[in-house]
Amino acid sequence: MGLQYAGKLAHLFAMPHDFDDPDHAHSVLPPDPALRVKALETLLERKGLIDPAALDEIIDTYAHRVGPQNGAAVVARAWDEPEFAEALKQDATAAVRDMGFYGRQGEHIVAVFNTPGQHNMVVCTLCSCYPWPLLGIPPSWFKSDAYRSRAVREPRKVLAEFGVKLADDTKVRVWDSTAEIRYLVIPERPEGTEGWSQEQLAKAVTRDSMVGTDVLGAQS
Repeated sequence: MGLQYAGKLAHLFAMPHDFDDPDHAHSVLPPDPALRVKALETLLERKGLIDPAALDEIIDTYAHRVGPQNGAAVVARAWDEPEFAEALKQDATAAVRDMGFYGRQGEHIVAVFNTPGQHNMVVCTLCSCYPWPLLGIPPSWFKSDAYRSRAVREPRKVLAEFGVKLADDTKVRVWDSTAEIRYLVIPERPEGTEGWSQEQLAKAVTRDSMVGTDVLGAQS
């Protein structure tokens, strides 16, 4: 496995002092995060504890096959095909599986639709449950203690800090993900996208809009 893959793994497994204190006395690996991951990988390979081919497959999956582009494709199709939107409402797990999106952290998906009267927002108050097959690995803010506690207590203030300002009469509903259920927000379709293809629509969708911390603006 090349260093480019090691670099990607570094940000998944590195601890804070990997970046802030490279000369700490207890560090026995190279200071550069990518090199440290490569050294660890080499050690595990020599001990026969990991299969390099399997590791490459995992990294390729999360680098190229799993990510918010999948969720965006689901949203774009829901905007474009009323029958698919209805299927999402009835059984989102089955609907997204039919598109090829399934796997670990995506065993049970529930789609919640934003409307002019209700804005949906997702949090995981206990840890960081997140629909990996649709959105990839959760961002650091989603896992933070501040977001996890405040999203439930003061969702409007949290949304305002993300730049989302809602009308006073718009209801905010917060959905708490669990180990059994993960939520996907279907944002409202932006104005000015009539006649767009699903590929064009997908490019207008942001990851944060599918968590509920972004609102898609009108397109020119």
